Amino acid sequence: MKYIAFSLPTGIGAQIGGYAGDIGYIVREYSKYFKVIANPNAVNGGIFSAINKNIFYTEGYAFDEFLCGKIRLKETTEQNKLGVLFDCSIPQDVLNVHINTINALKMVKGLDILEPIKTKEPVGVEFSIANNISSGMIKNSNTLLEAAKSLILSGANAIALVCYFGEDADDIDYSLGIGIDPIGGVEAIISHLVVKELNIPCAHSPAFFDIDISKKIENPKVASECVSSTYLPCVLEGLEYAPSFSCDDGLSACDVEYLIVPDGALGSKAVLGALENNIKICAVKNPSKLDVGCSKLKISDILCFDTYQDCLKYIKRN
Repeated sequence: MKYIAFSLPTGIGAQIGGYAGDIGYIVREYSKYFKVIANPNAVNGGIFSAINKNIFYTEGYAFDEFLCGKIRLKETTEQNKLGVLFDCSIPQDVLNVHINTINALKMVKGLDILEPIKTKEPVGVEFSIANNISSGMIKNSNTLLEAAKSLILSGANAIALVCYFGEDADDIDYSLGIGIDPIGGVEAIISHLVVKELNIPCAHSPAFFDIDISKKIENPKVASECVSSTYLPCVLEGLEYAPSFSCDDGLSACDVEYLIVPDGALGSKAVLGALENNIKICAVKNPSKLDVGCSKLKISDILCFDTYQDCLKYIKRN
């Protein structure tokens, strides 16, 4: 089977994939024919996940480092021992729902999940949309890293991060399937920090002030979020067999033949790294708030496609 990489950057308002698991079915279609390295945003969908054994769930920072040739990915055939880290700011009633979610996943799917731990201090998450890109910051990164280190010492080899966002992050345009995910940018900042500092697979799941299940018909692009009491299921299912990271053993960037990315998001570290490592870039028309295309980069050897289906057909033939 060929190895390909599939990128859908978080928080850029991509028409396809900028919402709640709305590109997952496409990634699954690719995974019928190839081994797919994908960032969590491409397969996460609240209580649903598009993950399967042919999809390598790879956090965004590690995804970039891999395509730049700085790390390798070690495929695992054994279940990862999963740690869950809770921001101590999460209200007890909301925390209880998350704990019930963990226990349900252990009972129904047999996930190997350690006893969760809390940070000693509030993480202090702030989120915003700046220059049409989802962004934000965390005030106390040390407490997050300290708790993550404790999980690693307890045997965790992949970590689900659950930080408290407090206020309602609802955005009218986003809920209509035409806006930007207001929390996607800071979620990436949180997971990037832990992967960069501790070299362990992880992904983030947000916790809010209240658990709100919609009782009205919503836009299909955000429907999975509207029926999700927590976002932990997709994160934990993705991490169950997430690859670990190595400097000298496992899958390297040289083993990847294609990188699929939205046509306006060609200025990313992943794309530039792929070009350096002779990975063919497939730019698919998928409008977003970014506009960094072939003409701006002055790159001529990028393959351009009107749809993800056209791209798939091409790769299958070649």
